Amino acid sequence: MEKILVTGSTGQLGSELKVLSENYAQYEWVFADRTDVSLGNLDLLKGQLERIQADVILNCGAYTAVDKAETETELADVVNHLAVEVLATYAKEHGVKLIHISTDYVFDGTSSTALKEVTNTNPINVYGATKRAGELAAIAVNSDIVIIRTSWVYSRFGNNFVKTMQRLLKERDTLGVVNDQIGSPTYAADLGQAMIDIINAQEWIPGIYNYSNEGEISWYEFVLAIQEITGDSCEVSGIPSSLYPTPAARPAFSLLDKSKIKDVYGVGVPEYRESLKKCLMFKV
Repeated sequence: MEKILVTGSTGQLGSELKVLSENYAQYEWVFADRTDVSLGNLDLLKGQLERIQADVILNCGAYTAVDKAETETELADVVNHLAVEVLATYAKEHGVKLIHISTDYVFDGTSSTALKEVTNTNPINVYGATKRAGELAAIAVNSDIVIIRTSWVYSRFGNNFVKTMQRLLKERDTLGVVNDQIGSPTYAADLGQAMIDIINAQEWIPGIYNYSNEGEISWYEFVLAIQEITGDSCEVSGIPSSLYPTPAARPAFSLLDKSKIKDVYGVGVPEYRESLKKCLMFKV
């Protein structure tokens, strides 16, 4: 029985994979939090991987506090870059399949067309820079891995944009939401299923792939979609990002082209409204 290690098991994606794993009893699943697999401590990490001896690693762990990364640069680099290199090296040495999750933040947001895997990267914040460094380091030591870039991840688990907006739509009479950052959200359960589909595929085809739900929207339009489902009466208006400054710059355009992952692995990519409805059905 193949053993699948999921890092970052208490995060949004790891939590959704734990639910999905119940449908795949042919595998032995190991769900590791930051104490079981310490991406922030490279000395511990190597020994932990040796003890677990997985056949497949799904690296869902990351330093994702985008604004805090601007000041916690060293920790962000260890988790998003150096630890990924350790995982890729271990996978190479032990013949282990590795799927690593990356981000749309490796791009600078200046494109006006959907971003392909070969589009030039140019991160504009520390988080994006450390994630890109992790991609490059991993590929340099192990070309036989799968990297999936995703965007605007949300889930029924953890803290995320959808949950925050659900709360604010109920608490406030008016709400201003950024309308000049364009992309597409990703329901973590859909991304988790895509990862499992890749594991189950007849052929392992390494490389970088994009995955998010279908649709091209702004954060403002995303909130309108949430409101349409919840029926809250809050008055929502679009505002420019210049009125909502953050420590870390955000790419203005990060819509991902998903044609490669669909063509190579036959992965399903649901429309964002359908996935949003599914997520909002759950009460956690």
